[in-house]
Amino acid sequence: MLRSALRQGTLARIVTPVFCGSAKEFHGVRLLLDAVVDYLPSPLDRPPVTGFVPATKEKARRRPEEATPLSALVFKTISEAHGDLVFVRVYSGILEAGTTVLNATTGENERISHIYRLMGCRRERLDRAGPGEIVAVMGLRQTCTGQTLCAADAPICLEEIRFPKPVISQSLLPAKNTDETKLAEALARLVRDDPTLTKHVDRETNELILSGMGELHLEVAVHKLQRDFRLQVVPGKPMVSYRQTLSSAVELEYRLVKQTGGRGKYAVVVMRFEPVPPTLTDETLSDVSGIQPDPDGLYFVDSIFGGAVPREYIPAVERGFREACRKGVRFGFPCVDIKATLLDGKAHVVDSSAQAFQLAAEECFKQAQVKAGITLLEPIMNVVVHAPAEFLGDLARDIGSRRGVIRDTSIDKDRCVVAAHIPLAELFGYTSELRNSTGGRASFTMEPSHYAPVSEELANVVPAR
Repeated sequence: MLRSALRQGTLARIVTPVFCGSAKEFHGVRLLLDAVVDYLPSPLDRPPVTGFVPATKEKARRRPEEATPLSALVFKTISEAHGDLVFVRVYSGILEAGTTVLNATTGENERISHIYRLMGCRRERLDRAGPGEIVAVMGLRQTCTGQTLCAADAPICLEEIRFPKPVISQSLLPAKNTDETKLAEALARLVRDDPTLTKHVDRETNELILSGMGELHLEVAVHKLQRDFRLQVVPGKPMVSYRQTLSSAVELEYRLVKQTGGRGKYAVVVMRFEPVPPTLTDETLSDVSGIQPDPDGLYFVDSIFGGAVPREYIPAVERGFREACRKGVRFGFPCVDIKATLLDGKAHVVDSSAQAFQLAAEECFKQAQVKAGITLLEPIMNVVVHAPAEFLGDLARDIGSRRGVIRDTSIDKDRCVVAAHIPLAELFGYTSELRNSTGGRASFTMEPSHYAPVSEELANVVPAR
């Protein structure tokens, strides 16, 4: 009777069962696992999973039944010597070893070699897995985290897992020049396993850049390179991933006229650029302006009437705008939260081309940045500090000295919790400083919160990218 009542309360989200224990000492683990079975919803207690058909974009639903077509979501990958171990959650149908399934995200077919149920370091080999089961499979060569596996005759794409964008970067150099190729391969495996890590080669300095969610995140990644891949690397100084946007709206005309013999380059664009408030959501913009949501807050609107700019050149104008946003003119950081509207333009029958209009849009936006002014944006982290109550005053003063804003404080017995917004640039070395000032009795967690404008004084001392 008690279990039934607790289950009903949990499913209705009125009750939250809490268990005490220690995974390290194996205390209470069995009770917790039994409680998962007794109180948490089974697939039959949940509504059908929803997605869309890749070809038509129509909504599709899959009930958690074996008789329905297969649909499964990949939520984690682990690189191993004999191939990737891919973790899958089956939502409907049957996943069988030795069969071929469709990766609906990429459109590629994949073969399921083996299916395992993982229990710690032990693996139990399975022939099949049904709705609600979480298993690990081997044999997938072109499948990554967040992608959907399904039956080839009933394709469906489930909602992808959205990962926050990296906010901190550092350069990596192999200790030996001969290890460059090995380092690139190792980083590719790390990034595949952890989608919150990214890597790229800087086009100007030719440095290999690793980006992550924080200083500790990058330290752990470097430690993995040294421990798992036996690579000695020299990490550079971490860099903050600043962004920049326009300070005000601006409208201007740019004329690209070049004649060097033969076919020239001719394009005229009249564009308006304006900053988009971060509080204006993608859905609101899409509903109001009829433009597509964009993760970087870059929006392009075509307001051409009467064919002043031929239709085949308008996508090139958008490409030019987005290409120019990759690196701003003043600080060199990517531009975000900007709406560009193509108002008017001119084309030549012979000398105009898509390349000419792309170049015109790039130069037009560069001039717009100079005319409108630039606002530098810095990543703000949501920091939660746990410490003895006696250090509350010291913590508050330290957060203030780091340009932080305290959002909430609480004290329970002899412990305090401080939640604050602190610029990432002020958090380098915070782990060791907090440990030293509290005798090792404090800890903190942080996650990206938002981007905020940097004062003009501080913007002038930020090193350009």
